[in-house]
Amino acid sequence: MPCPFPGMDPYLEHPGLWPDVHQRLIVAIANALAPVLRPRYRVAIEQRVYVADVEGLFFLGRPDVSVLGVKPPARPATDTPPSIAAVEPVPVVVPLPDRVREGYLEVRDVATGEVVTVLELLSPTNKHAGEGRRLYKEKRLQVLGTRTHLEEVDLLREGEPMTMWGNGRDHHYRILVSRSERRPRADLYAFDLPQPIPSFLLPLREGDEEPTVDLGALLHALYDRAGYDLAVDYTAEPVPPLEGDAAIWVDKLLRGKGLR
Repeated sequence: MPCPFPGMDPYLEHPGLWPDVHQRLIVAIANALAPVLRPRYRVAIEQRVYVADVEGLFFLGRPDVSVLGVKPPARPATDTPPSIAAVEPVPVVVPLPDRVREGYLEVRDVATGEVVTVLELLSPTNKHAGEGRRLYKEKRLQVLGTRTHLEEVDLLREGEPMTMWGNGRDHHYRILVSRSERRPRADLYAFDLPQPIPSFLLPLREGDEEPTVDLGALLHALYDRAGYDLAVDYTAEPVPPLEGDAAIWVDKLLRGKGLR
């Protein structure tokens, strides 16, 4: 089944599904770019690994933070007077450290091995206070202080957008293209749920032809190939939830396609 949305599908943002989407989409972008960049450049998939505290984040559907079928042990009888109710335990979930693996792309000059462009696809931990955001901000500042181009794709409505000055932070989604020779100026593609995902150029060395990254086409092809329609329930509200005009638009769209 093809993706029912013209751009980003908000149901793919579900924290139980997003890690799979993130991993597959990074690979799909790399596979699309590699043939058109060779032999001058190669695309490498790199990975950050760290331990994050899940407190305050949505980690629904993650087996390492689930408590299933746990029955509290029976309490022994006591001599407590009937007029005083005994305190009984209630089931709770204790946040556990979660090992996070974040993939990103590096476009490297084959002749020199230098990293020409970094393409990042943001994760929930990058947009909430904690180790993931701290590490990513350090990496981001490091790249912005070099001759390496940075492309930052944010397809998540939840959380705090990365630091930038100007318009666009109040939209649902963002794609930042920061060319090293133009810094601190950069191009921001800010868009909302009803809009198609914009395509953008991949910056390279001066004089080299820059390929177009058609992120919308890549995501929709991945949706069909991965069978994400089997993983989502369009009769329910997405996680994180929608509000106002966006919620009304999604409901109308899904009803029109017979999915609600």
